[in-house]
Amino acid sequence: MKSENNRLKFYSLFLTKPRATGFFTFLLLSIIVGFIGFQQFKIVKDDEHRAMRSKLQVINQNIEQSLKNSYTSTLTLALTINDQGVPENFDSIGKKLVASNQTISAVQLVPNGVIRFTYPAKGNEAAMGLNILKSAYLREEALKSIQSQKMYFAGPINLKQGGVGIVGRLPVFQNDKFWGFSAVIIKLEDLLKSSGAYNIDRSKYYFQFSKVDPTTQKEVFYLPKENEFSKNYSVSIGIPDGDWEIHLTAKHQNYLYSQIVVPAIFGLLLAALFAFLVTMMLKKPAELQLLVEKQAANLIKSEIKFKSIFDQAAVGIVYVDSLSGYFLEINEQYSKLLGYSAQELQKKTFQSVTYPDDLNEDLSNLEKLKQGTIREYAMEKRYITKSGKIIWTNITVSPLWNIDEKPSKHIAIVEDISLKKEAEQLIKKTENHFKSLFEDSPLPLREEDFSKVKSYLKELNLMNLKKETVEHYLLSNPKETNKLHSLIKLVNVNKACLKLYKVNSKEELLKVKSELFNRSSYEGFTKQLIAITQNHEKVVLDTIIKNSKEELRFINLRWNVIRGYETSLDRIIVSNEDITERKTAEKIIIDSQTRTESLINTIDGIVWECDIENFSFSFISKKVENILGYTDEEWLASPTFWADHIYHEDQESVINYCVLKTSQNLNHDFEYRMIAKNGSVIWLRDIVTIVFKNDKPSGLRGIMIDITKNKEAEKDLKNSFNLVTEQNKRLLNFSYIVSHNLRSHTSNISSIMSLIETSESEEEKNEMLLLLKSVSNSLNETMLHLNEVINIRNNIGLVSESLNLKNYLEATQNVLSEQIIAKQVTIMTNVPSDVMVNYNPAYLESILHNIISNSIRYSHPDREPLIGIKWLIEDEMNVLQISDNGIGIDLVKNADKIFGMYKTFSNNPESKGIGLFITKNQIDAMNGNITVESKLNIGTIFKIYIR
Repeated sequence: MKSENNRLKFYSLFLTKPRATGFFTFLLLSIIVGFIGFQQFKIVKDDEHRAMRSKLQVINQNIEQSLKNSYTSTLTLALTINDQGVPENFDSIGKKLVASNQTISAVQLVPNGVIRFTYPAKGNEAAMGLNILKSAYLREEALKSIQSQKMYFAGPINLKQGGVGIVGRLPVFQNDKFWGFSAVIIKLEDLLKSSGAYNIDRSKYYFQFSKVDPTTQKEVFYLPKENEFSKNYSVSIGIPDGDWEIHLTAKHQNYLYSQIVVPAIFGLLLAALFAFLVTMMLKKPAELQLLVEKQAANLIKSEIKFKSIFDQAAVGIVYVDSLSGYFLEINEQYSKLLGYSAQELQKKTFQSVTYPDDLNEDLSNLEKLKQGTIREYAMEKRYITKSGKIIWTNITVSPLWNIDEKPSKHIAIVEDISLKKEAEQLIKKTENHFKSLFEDSPLPLREEDFSKVKSYLKELNLMNLKKETVEHYLLSNPKETNKLHSLIKLVNVNKACLKLYKVNSKEELLKVKSELFNRSSYEGFTKQLIAITQNHEKVVLDTIIKNSKEELRFINLRWNVIRGYETSLDRIIVSNEDITERKTAEKIIIDSQTRTESLINTIDGIVWECDIENFSFSFISKKVENILGYTDEEWLASPTFWADHIYHEDQESVINYCVLKTSQNLNHDFEYRMIAKNGSVIWLRDIVTIVFKNDKPSGLRGIMIDITKNKEAEKDLKNSFNLVTEQNKRLLNFSYIVSHNLRSHTSNISSIMSLIETSESEEEKNEMLLLLKSVSNSLNETMLHLNEVINIRNNIGLVSESLNLKNYLEATQNVLSEQIIAKQVTIMTNVPSDVMVNYNPAYLESILHNIISNSIRYSHPDREPLIGIKWLIEDEMNVLQISDNGIGIDLVKNADKIFGMYKTFSNNPESKGIGLFITKNQIDAMNGNITVESKLNIGTIFKIYIR
């Protein structure tokens, strides 16, 4: 009965509400008509979609083929680089590559990220010298290619030489070291034209080329937008080689709907009246619901997008409580930078991980941010990582509160720039090195600016004229030549150059510059000007200069354009080798009847001639007396003089080598030592030539060159290397001292501060303050000693002082007072109060601290700790003996690692394996020694031998 009533109510609902009945009628008719029309529409639409995807696939294949051809071109270009990293036949190969691939407009080689080689050069001059690794809009995509070690197509970008293009870069590595890039430039228009994109029926389709900008992370479209077709059907295909997407969009879709209008119109007319009523009733609620859903979707999408950026960003990003400094949210990259987990960082403040020297500036900027003085700030600051390492970062901070709101939290974006800082230090070091080479060079050098000279030559229309024409003009117009000389700007001179001109400074040389320009200098300068007009980058000539003492000096002038200034001539290096003596010698030789002998004797080496069979000398130049001290008569008096005076360690190998090479009729060049007349050992380089007569070897001729100074320089270089190595070891040792010795001070201070905060009476606070003052004074003394150790390392030598041993023992006990009280340690000291030791203060403090703290740390849990300190004399050596009744050491198992770095021999979690290593090295540095005696569960005795 109940079921019957429900059915009646349901029927009466339709009967009493015709509008509802009409609605359901309309709905039923619409579903039937819509289903039929939809099926027809879907068939037509699927056909159209397949056609569009097919067209786009063809374009994609053509583009990929062009990129593959470009890869082959870059690989071919990379193969022109020889083992020395220098390209060979670049222009000829580049010409062939450009000719064989119509889509490529230019090819490049980019050593170390700087564009040095481009074909064709014409039209691409603007890009030459561009450092893509330092360019803000090129660097990221270039680094992506290096990191992946694969070819990557950057762009489309606005090219320096004009137009929009794509740059394909193949990273080149030599011996696992990055050399640079092999690159191709493809104009975007050429790429699209060759792909067939322009052949599409533009009346029906709209083609677009896009990429997500790596900086803004927004999609950029590179072809003009004709109309808004975002609602039309679109097909897209990604191209991974350049992270691009190509799109094909239908311009007109209405023609598809026309095929279902006629079948549907009858049903729509029948339901029109009912549809109008229903639409009016439900329109507003539907719109509101749609808006709510859209906003919810946007919020979810924004949250997901931000979360993805936050977690996967290549830089560190953190949310920080602006009032307390505690970290609120930390992304993965920030955790990696500092070496902490996100959970560990959320328990810390940004102040605790900031390098102390940078904290004040950071806090000052944050205070300005909170006060509203600034809305963001950026700075370079250092962080201290979990491992204790200091890293450089670039940090950008922005508030997360609106203006006039109370400060709450801020966001910080952190970029690791440690490598950049290291590079800056290296560049500075290199610049200082080359400056030193320039200043201290024995060859007179000066750096000059010829840019105004070249500009004036252009005004005179002398550039690129024939040499004879230029020379005739300059010689016929001495006023113009003198003016050109006055346009030279002297940038820098070295000491040897000032000495050559006999002046004391660059300013003094500038004052007398015009007076020193004589007739011979005029001719030499004319040759330099001719070279400039011919676009030469190097000039070598002999000329005459006049110094400030009115003396004429012959010089060998070498004029070289510094690389990178070939066009402007802003920087020229001019070397003036004083060859006056050589010229004088040449004149004497020309005037002398003994021309050959005099020439030989002026050579900076011993010229000789000997028999090929027994090495008996028939001629030796007089230079032998200058180098070895023997006269030529003494040398020639004995047929075995040469062999007899070879250094005994080299004698056998040298003679055997000469016999071997002469038997093979081969010229040879070798080094060996000889004993000079004064008994010294002289290093010689002997260059030997076999003399042939009638195609048969008849003798040997050669020259012995004194290379003793070179060998000494090599030895000095090796000693310097060893010295630097030793310094590095000491610096490493010093870092261990700092971390190890300061740990107790900071721990004591922290503990005392905690006790002060929890103390209930003023008397307890005063006691804690006195104890804090004692520890603070001890810490200050330690810092002074560590600072002195820094100075010691810089001076490469240890400074020792006369120190009262007992005072240092008491100071060590004060530092360790907390541990001593906590473990109820008894220390029995038997050291006279007047015992003085000659020792480095920082080392003595470190040694006592390490050994006594170890005795406390490794005390036996079943008995009260007892430490004995004695002063002994053993075998005329001063000995400081420190013993304890602790857990002892198993010397059978651990004898070889007691003093090793990071070597531990107990299960104590505080064991670091550093203390005894530092102690041993410090004692060795003071020419002392340390021994250990120990038995398990009995105790340990350390003996420190002090000289």
